[in-house]
Amino acid sequence: MATKVRLADEAADFAKVGLDKNHIVAREDGERVDPDGENYEWWYFDANLNDGSQLVTTFYAKSVVNPSPGLKPSMEVEWTKADGTAIKEKIEFKPEDFSASKDTCDVKMGKNYFRGDLHHYEIGIFGEKIQVEISFDNITPAWRPNLATFYGDQEENNFSWLPATPRGHAQVKLTANGQTQDLEGDCYHDHNWGDVALMKVMNHWYWGRANIGDYTVIDSYMTTEKKYGHAKVPVFLLAKREEILADDVKYVTYTQSDREVEPVTGKPYYKNIVFDYNDQKNHYRVTYSAEKVITHDKMIDQIDGFKKFMAKMIGFDGAYLRFSGIVKLEILNGEEVTESFESKGLWEEAYFGKTID
Repeated sequence: MATKVRLADEAADFAKVGLDKNHIVAREDGERVDPDGENYEWWYFDANLNDGSQLVTTFYAKSVVNPSPGLKPSMEVEWTKADGTAIKEKIEFKPEDFSASKDTCDVKMGKNYFRGDLHHYEIGIFGEKIQVEISFDNITPAWRPNLATFYGDQEENNFSWLPATPRGHAQVKLTANGQTQDLEGDCYHDHNWGDVALMKVMNHWYWGRANIGDYTVIDSYMTTEKKYGHAKVPVFLLAKREEILADDVKYVTYTQSDREVEPVTGKPYYKNIVFDYNDQKNHYRVTYSAEKVITHDKMIDQIDGFKKFMAKMIGFDGAYLRFSGIVKLEILNGEEVTESFESKGLWEEAYFGKTID
């Protein structure tokens, strides 16, 4: 019998931790875990900029793959130009160089920072290869589909996710290769934390987001590990600027097609993934069509010491893939497409477990 998995999305779940299901507060984007425990936490940002480039950065309190007690802060930034060339930098810090507020998003690593209040944010990244100063404001308000995903018959483990900026607009000052540019574009920021190694509970997931005209989409499709019955956990958000149009996952059907195997990691992915939302009153279809794999990382490279040795011994082959391509939104009347929009987008596959499809 499969071990229990539950989405904590009832008002009572929020009340237990002093939160309101229908109102997000600034402390939810602050530090949410005790760094002394076996847990993890990270703050993420990406943007599609007006020169055709894409910018991604993540501030980690510790390794997601290796959530051991104590801080192991690091920061990653990747700028992919319109021609596909990329500049990528990872910086690791000493625990004493890290701080984070519990009251609001205010994360510091050395002189680098990620701070904001659910409405306005600022990020500063000062690496050797690339330096970036970002200022962004929410267009679509902060949203959360649930409080957490609980794992275990006693709900002893959890993973939580807050899309604090489902859609924003960013001003970016970026310096690389001795040249400084002032750029702007639509952006996204989320915050993730949990107390169980994802490879223990999650086999793989797809996660994506895109801004298509006035519309914003955020989608995910998670497949749990065998212990949890390979349960499927979808997420779906469609908003039009500040208005939420659809987010009830019981009306979502997920399909995938055109399977490929990424040669560096050996992990499969689907070039086309589709989220179809139909509540009989409103029918929307979101299709992600991959054009390029822009990141292909082996998770074992993020592990060190004895844990890395053990991971090799058991054949751990987890991988992270990031894609760029076209995201299409179709609005339907019944089964007839009445409107269609598309734009560039970024999405990912995180494959923690053994290949199952």
